[in-house]
Amino acid sequence: MQPANTKAVGGADIASTIVSAMRELHISPVPRNYELIYEAYVGTNHALGAELLALGDKPTQDELDSLSERHLLAASGVAAVEQARDKIAREAEDIMLLLSREKLSLEKYGRILDKTQDGLRSTQALTQDILQKIVGIITNATASTIDQGQQTFASMLDKSAELEKVKSSLEEYKRLADTDALTQLFNRRAFDTALARLFGSPSLRSNAALLLADIDRFKEVNDRFGHPVGDQILQIVAGILRAHGGQRAMVSRTGGEEFALLLDKTTTEAAAAFAEQIRRSIEETPFVNKANASSYGRITISIGLCMGAQAEGAADLYSKADRALYMSKVKGRNRVSVYGEQAEVRESVPGKSWLLYRKD
Repeated sequence: MQPANTKAVGGADIASTIVSAMRELHISPVPRNYELIYEAYVGTNHALGAELLALGDKPTQDELDSLSERHLLAASGVAAVEQARDKIAREAEDIMLLLSREKLSLEKYGRILDKTQDGLRSTQALTQDILQKIVGIITNATASTIDQGQQTFASMLDKSAELEKVKSSLEEYKRLADTDALTQLFNRRAFDTALARLFGSPSLRSNAALLLADIDRFKEVNDRFGHPVGDQILQIVAGILRAHGGQRAMVSRTGGEEFALLLDKTTTEAAAAFAEQIRRSIEETPFVNKANASSYGRITISIGLCMGAQAEGAADLYSKADRALYMSKVKGRNRVSVYGEQAEVRESVPGKSWLLYRKD
């Protein structure tokens, strides 16, 4: 498999290509690495692909992050979005210039008509020669104005089509940049943005909830059945989360087997009931090998919940939700824990720092 030479294919094939490449290179399956490998293997960044191959089959995370800083942001990150926006601005300026020219053309035509009318009023004797000159002037001016209008119309159509194309490309880039390649859920970057936005609005934060979910004993599943099966299980769990989330929650994959769900306009009781529905649905879902119908065993998740009103900021909310998740693990897994319901959650369970994960 060679980077930057793979033809663009359907979403599932792209995901398989990326996952296979990461496995071959022994790269950790975190969202920022998916984005890097996507650009190297499915995109057109040949320099990135060559440098990735030069790292060998076991690149370190620091080496991968260095590649991302040198290539990813320039090739498909903020710069790409800004370039698309700049192009839209230039196209809009061109349209304004076309309209300005059309206005000047119409104003010029109006002045010609006014002068012709004034000339007719002041002329005492209208000879055949004078009339022919007047008709010629008006005819030429009218034809020129019509031609100018047709050119403007054609140019406007071209500019509109180009704007639509740029807009579609920009929206597609944004979608890919915010999407986890394996599960097609939102990725860590999209989650970070949403979480930060949440705390930019006190009214949203007060009625919001963060659920952190983690597949129980996922490493044992990978060790027993292999990573391809682990990937299938991640996709099935993601589908269940998406089905339950619907319009109610933003569902993201924030790490290997970790997921986050942001709910707004909710209460502690409603959010806890929602989390319990998800937990039960996954517990009751059969995870089987489609080829031979053999079972992979029962798959369960643990969930931690914290309300936005209980946190001072995004980092604090993430940390407290993670403490609740940790308590679910401590109590035996396959359960939902709500931050603040038990003293040990507040006092003895260390929470992860949200800032430590912002690069993922």
